Amino acid sequence: MAAKTILGNSIVVDGEITGDEVLVVRGSVKGQIKLGERFVVEEGAIVEAVVEATTVVVSGTVSGDVSASERVELQPECNVVGDLRAPRVLIADGATFRGRVDMGG
Repeated sequence: MAAKTILGNSIVVDGEITGDEVLVVRGSVKGQIKLGERFVVEEGAIVEAVVEATTVVVSGTVSGDVSASERVELQPECNVVGDLRAPRVLIADGATFRGRVDMGG
């Protein structure tokens, strides 16, 4: 199992994040995120970034395009503005989403 990094509620990151660990955001991130693992935006977190990861799970707020090699999951309490690109996309009832979905090969 991959290592896990958690950015807490009071953490603000402005820049580029890259790595091969699971990343959980509880605070705020602006910039670009490229991960070889899972990316989780928890409820209350704010991400303004272009995101690339294997799996992206959003419960908070994301503004920016999201690409995942496996899947994107938008949870009921999330707010996402941007395009989604992944072979599998799950948009839960109650999720707020504005953008396009590309599930093509």
